Amino acid sequence: MGEEVKVFGAWGSPFSSKVELALRLKGVPYDYIEEDLNNKSSLLLQYNPVYKKVPVLLHNGKSITESIIILEYIEETWQAYPILPQDPNDKAMARFWVNFIDGKCSSAIRKVAFSPEEEREKAVEEACECLKTLESALNGKKFFGGDTIGMVDIVALFIAFWLRPFQEIKGLELLSSEKFPNLFKWTEDFVSCSIVTELLPPRDKLVAHIKAHLSK
Repeated sequence: MGEEVKVFGAWGSPFSSKVELALRLKGVPYDYIEEDLNNKSSLLLQYNPVYKKVPVLLHNGKSITESIIILEYIEETWQAYPILPQDPNDKAMARFWVNFIDGKCSSAIRKVAFSPEEEREKAVEEACECLKTLESALNGKKFFGGDTIGMVDIVALFIAFWLRPFQEIKGLELLSSEKFPNLFKWTEDFVSCSIVTELLPPRDKLVAHIKAHLSK
């Protein structure tokens, strides 16, 4: 009997998609359970009683929560297709960028989404400063780790696919080919990889989802 791997996720969540992408890159078969975040299942609440949110990875009956922790668990559990470098210094740098994107960068973009009008300009400046830092970090590479998709790219998936519809809805220009050519090209290369494309939500459906989320 094979191992049990399940992902509790939500179609519009970049956090769920990160976990699915890591499993797919490693060739790990899994069952996907779609959650209605307005009517969470008893299983989701059982497996993530603290945060009560997706994603949750269920591996042989044991639950792992929080997307970055799940990615680390996936990397340590399945050896195929490493998503972190083997060299300790390179691994530490990758973790630094994961932390930067998941923390400072994500927080800055959320501020743009939800800050009051009078604070919007400052929030946009902060978000653009984060994107500028990522532009430099790419330094002409195809992906953040080199020629193949790694954990830093996976964590930055929301920038690659979710950011553009968001900025169009808000009437802003955070990311463009003129402002950040390296980062913009990275988004194009990343989302055009078939393994990424096949798990991304339909763009029109995502736009409607983001609009509804921003109006709450």
